Amino acid sequence: MDMPKILITGAGGYIGSVATSLFLEKGYEVVALDNFTTGHRQPLEQLIKKYGEEKLRFYAKDLNTDLSPLFRIENNIEVVVHYASSCDVNESMTHPERYFSNNVVGAHNLLQAMQTAQINKILFSSTCAVYGEAQYVPVDEKHITNPSNPYGESKLMVEKMIEWYGRLKGLSYVVLRYFNVCGGTDDGSIGDSKKPSRHLVQNAVRGALGIEPFYLTCPTVDTPDKTPIRDYVNVVDLNEAHVLAVEHILRAGNNEIINIGTGSGNSVLEIVNEVQKETGKTFDFSKSQARSGEYAKMIASIDKVQNVLGWKPKRSMKHSVASLVTWYKEHPNGWEY
Repeated sequence: MDMPKILITGAGGYIGSVATSLFLEKGYEVVALDNFTTGHRQPLEQLIKKYGEEKLRFYAKDLNTDLSPLFRIENNIEVVVHYASSCDVNESMTHPERYFSNNVVGAHNLLQAMQTAQINKILFSSTCAVYGEAQYVPVDEKHITNPSNPYGESKLMVEKMIEWYGRLKGLSYVVLRYFNVCGGTDDGSIGDSKKPSRHLVQNAVRGALGIEPFYLTCPTVDTPDKTPIRDYVNVVDLNEAHVLAVEHILRAGNNEIINIGTGSGNSVLEIVNEVQKETGKTFDFSKSQARSGEYAKMIASIDKVQNVLGWKPKRSMKHSVASLVTWYKEHPNGWEY
């Protein structure tokens, strides 16, 4: 049986490249799109060598350009899986214009191009940043949305656009609101290549391996050890939820907005201690300037994803750290290009 053809935007990025690998492994035909400002060609080239161009083709293209030629060349795309975005909370506080241009205008251009090409199914990669400061934990999907930074605001604006296209244009969609993402593929062959990474677990592993100094960039907050508590989900677990969401969309399931996390949380210091324990490396770290736009505690309620998609996280923090150790030992500076 032929598997559907999907378009993955942001396919050269950290989460997008792991997604591309997983969807190919599941038998999907993938058209990959990335402007390669922060994404990389190298993981996609490796995947083409493994799966062949009949299963994977990638295009260097920005969402804020004319996408119609791509949809003419790559017809019969059934679902768009939209990962591409600028996603640095701190940067969004200093350069909000990038976030409204790249995330909001880019997504609108994509939705318009999809309408023209008569593609009416989308899976959108969103964020728990749409909630802002948690009024209660765990945070469920009914929690008020009150972003505390332009990154979260830009993602919420895209969610609203998708909801309106669903009501007025018949767009079928699932929106997945991620909590914190960590780890690499199970074999450690694909991982986070951002330099610097904004992901705590990645940076702590890099610190443990002596690749670069590790600094605490979190503010002092009202938690037991005074560091923020977050819900950390493994990147492969996260993308397995995406596979299930695509299957949900293809079988004409209801339009949904769903959290993806683990339902439990760790403080920044707990993560640092876990990395030191798993690597057997004790490393010095100091506090640098605190990132702005942060909040004290954010843990997901994952009841809905279990009920709607039948998903639950499988991989432990120990597993995530081990996959990152393998990744960074082979790629201490990330992808070469």
